[in-house]
Amino acid sequence: MSSFDVIIIGAGAAGLMCAISAGSRGKRVLLLDHNAQAGAKILISGGGRCNFTNTGTSPENFLSKNPHFCRSALSRYTPADFLALMARHNIAWHEKTLGQLFCDGSARQVVAMLLAECAAAGVVVKLATKVTEIRKSDGFIVDTATETFTAPALVLATGGLSIPKMGATGFSYDVAKRFGLKVITPRPALVPLKAQPDELEFYKGLSGVSLPAIATCGAASFRENILFTHRGLSGPAILQISSYWREGQSIHLDLAPGIDALTFLKERRHARPNAELKTILAELLPQRLAQAMAPGDLNQLAALLKNWTMTPETSEGFAKAEVTAGGIDTDQLSSKTMEAKAVSGLYAIGEAVDVTGWLGGYNFQWAWASGWCAGQAV
Repeated sequence: MSSFDVIIIGAGAAGLMCAISAGSRGKRVLLLDHNAQAGAKILISGGGRCNFTNTGTSPENFLSKNPHFCRSALSRYTPADFLALMARHNIAWHEKTLGQLFCDGSARQVVAMLLAECAAAGVVVKLATKVTEIRKSDGFIVDTATETFTAPALVLATGGLSIPKMGATGFSYDVAKRFGLKVITPRPALVPLKAQPDELEFYKGLSGVSLPAIATCGAASFRENILFTHRGLSGPAILQISSYWREGQSIHLDLAPGIDALTFLKERRHARPNAELKTILAELLPQRLAQAMAPGDLNQLAALLKNWTMTPETSEGFAKAEVTAGGIDTDQLSSKTMEAKAVSGLYAIGEAVDVTGWLGGYNFQWAWASGWCAGQAV
C-alpha cells in the first residue's frame, strides 16, 4: 500500500493543473486515469489546436445554480497566469476571435507542457489505471485492479458525461453521492439541436448552410454563426444557446441581425420591382435559404427573418455535447478551495462541478482555475 499526500482521479485539464499546483508546493501527488492517455479532451479541442482560454473570462460567462461560486477561483488563477505558463514553455498562440486563444501548433504541446510540469513537480502519473473502490477511514483508501493507495486528500477530476467514446463516465458523481454530496442532474451542453420529425426534410434540404444570426432562448442571447444540419441546427450560436435551452422550449433566431427587415424588403422591392422575392432575399441570406423562405408576402417574410422559431425535439445528447452542465452541487463545496464542506479532504474540480462555461475557451479556464485552487489547498 503506497501513501501520498493527495490522490487526484482524472488526468484531464483540471486534474493535471491540480497535480502541478499541489506538487509544486512539495506535496506527494498521485494522478490516476483510466484512459491510456492524459488530456484526451485537450487533444481534440479547437480542431486539434486547443482553445485553451479566453481573454474575456468573467463569472458572467458561466452557468451554475450558484452563479457566484466560480468568482473566487477565476480571480485567483487568470488567463494571464496560464499564458505565463505557456510562455515558459515557448508555446506560440494566437487569438482567433472574441478573445478565444489557440495554439499556433498543436494541442499536443499543451498536454506535453502539463506533463512536463507534473514531472518537474514530482507527480506520480498512472494511466490506464481503473479505480475499483474508494473508502474513507482516517484518510482515503483507493483501490485499483493492481494496487491500493492512501492519502488524506482525494480530488475528483474525472469530468462529466460528454463524449463517452473518449471514456467519459459519471464516476465523480457516483463518488460524490456515496459521500453524501448532492448532484445537480447532468445534461448535455454546447450541443447541436435536433428538429422535430415533421421538419427534418426541410432541415436536410438546407444542410451545410451557414449564416450569422442571433439565437435567443429566454433571457440568453448569442450573436454568432448558425449552421443547418441534416438533423437540425448547430454552429457557435446554437451551441451557446443550447446550454440554456430545456426540452419543450423554443429557440428564436434573428436571421438579419442589425437590419430592419421590413424596411429593407420594401426598399429593395421598390428599387427592383421585377426581381423575385428569392432574389431580394439572397441579398441577405445564403441562396438556398432564400429560396426556401421565398413564398409569402413582405410582412410575413420580415417577421420570419427577425423571429425564425424552432422548437427542438431534443439535443444530440452527450455523444455530441462539448461539455456537461450540472454536476456536483456547488453549495456543498468551498468556492476558495473546492473542498466538500461536509467531507474533510474530499475535493471536486473542473467539469465534475456544476459550473459550465460558454463556448470559446471558458471551460478550460475553469479547469485551470479550479484545479489550481484545489492544488493550493490540499
